[in-house]
Amino acid sequence: MELAATIKKVERAAGALATQSVARMDEKLPWFRELPADQRSMVMLVAQAGVSSFVTWLREHGKNPEVSDEVFDAAPSDLARSISLQHTVALVKVTVDVVEEQVPHLAAQGDETALAIEILRFSREIAFAAARVYARAAESRSTWDARLQALVVDGLLQGDDGDELAGRAAALGWSDSPPVSVTVGRSPGGEASAILHSLHRAARRLGVDVIAGVHGDRLILVLGGAEAPEQVITQLEPQFGDGPIVVGPTTVSLSEATVSAQAALAGHRVAPAWPDAKRPVSADQLLAERSLGGDTHARRMLRRDVYGELRRAGGSLLQTVDVFFSQGAVLEATARELFVHPNTVRYRLNRVTEITGFSPIGSHDAFVLRVALAIGRLEPTHDTGR
Repeated sequence: MELAATIKKVERAAGALATQSVARMDEKLPWFRELPADQRSMVMLVAQAGVSSFVTWLREHGKNPEVSDEVFDAAPSDLARSISLQHTVALVKVTVDVVEEQVPHLAAQGDETALAIEILRFSREIAFAAARVYARAAESRSTWDARLQALVVDGLLQGDDGDELAGRAAALGWSDSPPVSVTVGRSPGGEASAILHSLHRAARRLGVDVIAGVHGDRLILVLGGAEAPEQVITQLEPQFGDGPIVVGPTTVSLSEATVSAQAALAGHRVAPAWPDAKRPVSADQLLAERSLGGDTHARRMLRRDVYGELRRAGGSLLQTVDVFFSQGAVLEATARELFVHPNTVRYRLNRVTEITGFSPIGSHDAFVLRVALAIGRLEPTHDTGR
């Protein structure tokens, strides 16, 4: 295919074609008019590079039928973040329309049809090139996000400064909507960026903020804006691998979520000690297992918030719980031992549940209460008294 005369005419008109294309963009695309001046100038450079690439395409079409991605090198990679792929396709379409309209003036006699066909082929290839550029930008952004999220999660686990954590999270679009909680489970395996992409997509459907990181075989998730974290995590359960999922207590902001992260992590380490635990399970429901695993914060909570509250409520509750356990959790036997009516025992046990959040009748709750009573009596301190 010989288009030597046509190629020379297109080359001479390259600057004018780029200028006309940008003017048409300004006329036809309202969003383009609102772009900052520096971004508009970048688009102008890309348009000029595109027309120059078309000239090269005409000259070397038989040797190299593909358009190089270097067409978009005239603009910084940040332009891909400012202008979406959909908008880029619109810009390409406007430029192609302008060039097509000039075919009668650009083509040498007899070359009109051939030039029109080459424009169509070139426009297809330039669209593929744009898609490749945006795909690489998306991959780069995904990798950067995954690394930054991992830094935020690392900071939570290490107890980093709250302002520094908030700054990193803000770069990820974190709104810090309360409450904030941390969940720990097993990673499903595979590339971290793919895991996080799937997780964020599911979280967006639920209307909650998520920052997550894959640490070894664990998936650690920071949840924001969820009033009932366990219910949300239940819906996100398919994003985790096998094994326990532990939800830490809620906090008012990300800067204070280290407590939640440490509780969830400690709970996840000892969760296998409770094989029948639901999935997900609250870290506070694993206080007994955590205390046996060496978690001093869990021991303090059991001593202060369970044993201490029972002491402050009056001696009859502690006595009733002790006798209830010693009598094999039989209500009538407990009543006989205490010389009270069974309804009195039933009332006291209900009061224990209201005060501590653990029921002496439930098998695991009874275990928690037994551990709390043992810790409280072995480690008597001022926080268990009045």
